Amino acid sequence: MHLRTIVAGLLVAGILAPAAGTLDRPAQAARSSASGIGIRLLEAPVAARADKRAWTYIIDHLAPGTVIHRRVEVFNTTGSPKQLSIYTAAAQIRDRKFQFAADHTANELSTWTTLDQHEVILAPQGRSAVTATITVPDDAAPGERYAMIWAETAKAAPPGGGVAQINRVGIRLYLDVGRGNPPASDFTIDSLTAQRSPTGQQIVLAQVHNTGGRALDLSGDLKLTNESGSLSAGPFKVQTGTTLAPGDIGSVTAALSEQVPDGPWRARIRLESGLTKRTAEATIQFPATGTAQAVKAEMDTIQYPTVALVGVVLAALAAITFLLIRRKRRSRREPSNA
Repeated sequence: MHLRTIVAGLLVAGILAPAAGTLDRPAQAARSSASGIGIRLLEAPVAARADKRAWTYIIDHLAPGTVIHRRVEVFNTTGSPKQLSIYTAAAQIRDRKFQFAADHTANELSTWTTLDQHEVILAPQGRSAVTATITVPDDAAPGERYAMIWAETAKAAPPGGGVAQINRVGIRLYLDVGRGNPPASDFTIDSLTAQRSPTGQQIVLAQVHNTGGRALDLSGDLKLTNESGSLSAGPFKVQTGTTLAPGDIGSVTAALSEQVPDGPWRARIRLESGLTKRTAEATIQFPATGTAQAVKAEMDTIQYPTVALVGVVLAALAAITFLLIRRKRRSRREPSNA
């Protein structure tokens, strides 16, 4: 069975909106690089408008008894009609990966999620909107849950035998249940390890500890600088695909795209998951073969999450505006000396 999974996303920035509700995605479609079927999220919570993960996945924090609606769009970039089956299914974080359950396997979150369409026939280059409704039971226990919304096409095996083909594309669901504010996201970068693969490629592993209350999808980059500062390399992209559940410890990998001297190097790695960003440094040296000893990383001591920074800026602007208005009113009340 052939299985292909595509998750399409688009970051929307610079939109000002009320502090509640959802933001709509612009009309242009996000498409896969090859012709086929696709799926994308059409809206995200306004409170998460600066979080690119919230424009790619359904991510929310809901109290028991809450109902929300999210619109997704399925589309067909081929030159022939496609019949899609749309459904929800279970997912979990295991072995530091977001893993999908087979077929229509259900879990708690997938059973809380209903769709207003289950079968869609798309014309060539056609598209259709589907509304997902998530209903959290009144007695739901606190904690984060994971699921998928899938759009699937199936092609029967050819006459006389063969393999049936199933293609499906999906959007992840990360739902935290609890009252009050959502748990904070946070993580530490504990160590950096230099490594050389059997083919000679230089690799740096960063050990990360999810110390917050939400799952992390880590991305970022690595930069190397020699001790004198006269030579640098990178930045090298961190390989995506590492997802850490709350409390998890795992490694992310940055594989160098060019050969550099063995070092020593001052390695600086920048990692992020949504709005949570952390940076750390360590002095490493690449071994001739195998893996060097892990080196304790030094985290940057000043870490300002984007949300906090925006809050500080808005507060400062409000204070300046208040002072200007107050000064203007005072000047109007004071008699002229002329």
